[in-house]
Amino acid sequence: MGCESTEQSDDHSSPPQTDRTGTESHTENEDSGTKVESEHSNEEGSTDHKETNEQKLFKIASELLQTEKAYVARLNLLDQVFCAKLMEEANKGTFPVDVVKNIFSNIVSIHTFHSQFLLPDLEKRMGEWESTPRIGDILQKLTPFLKMYAEYVKNFEKAMELLKLWTDRSPQFKAIIQDIQSQEACGCLTLQHHMLEPVQRENLKKLMEIYEMLGEEEDIVNPSNEFIKEGHILKLAARNTSAMERYLFLFNNMLLYCVPKFSLGGTKYTVRTRIGIDGMKVLETTNADYPHTFQVSGKERMLELQASSEQDKAGWIKAFQETIEIFQQKNESFKNALKDVEEVSVSSWGKRAPCWIRDNQVTLCMKCKEPFNALTRRRHHCRACGYVVCWKCSDNKVALEYDGNKMNKVCRDCFSILTGESIVEGKKKGILEIEAAQFTGSSIMCGFLQYCEKNKPWQKVWCVIPEKECLVLYLYGAPQDVKAQCTIPLLGYSVDDSARPTDPPVSFRLSQSKSIHNFAAETEELKQRWLKVIRVAVRGEMPDCSETNGGNANTMDNNNTQEAGTDSS
Repeated sequence: MGCESTEQSDDHSSPPQTDRTGTESHTENEDSGTKVESEHSNEEGSTDHKETNEQKLFKIASELLQTEKAYVARLNLLDQVFCAKLMEEANKGTFPVDVVKNIFSNIVSIHTFHSQFLLPDLEKRMGEWESTPRIGDILQKLTPFLKMYAEYVKNFEKAMELLKLWTDRSPQFKAIIQDIQSQEACGCLTLQHHMLEPVQRENLKKLMEIYEMLGEEEDIVNPSNEFIKEGHILKLAARNTSAMERYLFLFNNMLLYCVPKFSLGGTKYTVRTRIGIDGMKVLETTNADYPHTFQVSGKERMLELQASSEQDKAGWIKAFQETIEIFQQKNESFKNALKDVEEVSVSSWGKRAPCWIRDNQVTLCMKCKEPFNALTRRRHHCRACGYVVCWKCSDNKVALEYDGNKMNKVCRDCFSILTGESIVEGKKKGILEIEAAQFTGSSIMCGFLQYCEKNKPWQKVWCVIPEKECLVLYLYGAPQDVKAQCTIPLLGYSVDDSARPTDPPVSFRLSQSKSIHNFAAETEELKQRWLKVIRVAVRGEMPDCSETNGGNANTMDNNNTQEAGTDSS
């Protein structure tokens, strides 16, 4: 997020002592010339750079596909669960059918488009990525369907009013909604939260457009990034009053200060500086030679800018002020939530049920401070202190006295307090540097399998799916190894156990995009036991330990019982 040294030299370096205008022009020309030479010299030698950009695009396309899958699941929840259940009750005469229709507007059409057209197209394209490495043409198909979203957005406020009215008026209406909201599929989110998602959905398409405008080199395609405003602006140099053409992209959490780059393919932009909204200030200024000026200052950079008119200036200042205010309000809600929890005595943690902080009181994880979003970073509650934390900060479990000493998810601090084990950030072992013996003794499944990746030779590996990390498969060379050869995060993988003539007789495969892992077991019975666990894990669900009870020792190769028996008993 911080600006690079080249950013500072843009306007604040000490130029040769020439006239003001000439200095700036000379500096800009030198930059341009360097860029041209660099691009020319790299036409043949920058294969790595080109591959990097292609890899970034593939990563973004993959993330877009996963996001689309999650979005379709939520549309299905709105259409086939909430709307269908309420409509079923309305048909009994409990409350008007039109109430349900007016609340959910055209969600059926939106769901149909995404589930039957856009998602299948994206899945097909990812399957043929090597021959057609692009998704722009697919996203263009979305444009004609934006009218559906326009109708939904226009109806949204009315829908929220009706929802509140009939929740208060009809006990049956309220009971249906509360029942669905309590289900795991809802993810602890209210109907209002899920209905808001289509309103926010257009943001992703805009982020993709800006990503392409920035030459596919800036990592901005993230559900937590919300586009606010963009436009041309003039930048006043720090050492003189000459003005240079620039372009701004304002988001909810940052400002991208860019330089236009003209080419045959149209205007692109190079980011000179990212300025965080945290600590940002905007100030109206007066300049006799240059009207319509204002100043934006942040931790990374201070800019004096000139708008095209007084109206344009007012628009920018308003956009900055509102963005800063919303950002500060979210941080304030986060601080207030912390104060509420600090009043709870640490000595009572685990002994009595905590008072949970409400989801809508925080927008950041109360441990790592990362922002929440509905798709990639969900809210979880620590069962000991009640903090709202992200999944990374709630990946520990302890037995809590108030819950009959059952194992519950807790945050890192509570884990340390309740167990006496310290978790030091930055000093934990790498993901591969965990001894196989640590996992083998408390694993859902472990044992020897034959393994082959791509066209490499088959090799015998010790495989472990730990209880604490039941969605990850660890591969070791032997049961006593102190470091894993690799790990496979099972979530989202496809499982295929169909017979292929080139593979060993008892084989199966895990595949995701271009990543394919081949395995073979000693017997069909062992293969089916592995598949039973893996098929649960790839769906993001926790395998039942009782189903594989005693499986650790039984999955071992007979020739290695003496070697591994101690750790898997």
